[in-house]
Amino acid sequence: MRLWALLFTATLVAAPALGQQIGTSPAQDTPAGIPTQKPSAKATDDQQDLPVSLDKIKDALQQHPLLSLRTIDERPTFRVQIQERMKIEELLASMKFKPEPAPAGGIYMAEQQRVMFPSVDNPLVQPLAAFNQGELVTILVENLVGKYFAGKAANSISNAERAHAEAAAREEVHAAVAEYCSAQPNAGSGLAICSGPGR
Repeated sequence: MRLWALLFTATLVAAPALGQQIGTSPAQDTPAGIPTQKPSAKATDDQQDLPVSLDKIKDALQQHPLLSLRTIDERPTFRVQIQERMKIEELLASMKFKPEPAPAGGIYMAEQQRVMFPSVDNPLVQPLAAFNQGELVTILVENLVGKYFAGKAANSISNAERAHAEAAAREEVHAAVAEYCSAQPNAGSGLAICSGPGR
């Protein structure tokens, strides 16, 4: 608290001292009755010690500008790219919003059953009460096998069927080209399709 009081007092004492003008000569009266002051030698020395030169500033202002007015007619190209929106779209694309399957009877029926038959008091009335522990494990294993292995097996079967269909299509094209070439004069000896690879 004493430090603040000392700082406040020093500020009050220093403010009037800074407001005084240094090195002014007494005012002289002009014929119009307006007092004027002549700058002292110390004031002219202060002006000469300035970090900038007024002559250099005047010379720089008198030079012609470097900006050419011929470029005014050119149309600028502006591009805007929003990065955050792309990140949000990537985030939303990575999320999976799969709706849960509706329970039998609808969601209101499931809620009504939960309220009317609490699971603690009525364990056999619950939706999965028809299965014992072994049957629930069997259902779990069947679902996991179906999810992870059935998709791969279906893909391998579809890949085999695709390869077989592609081979059959190639054979059909070769047969059609051979039939076309045999119908041409000289067995199509001048045609590129008849003398191509595989002929």
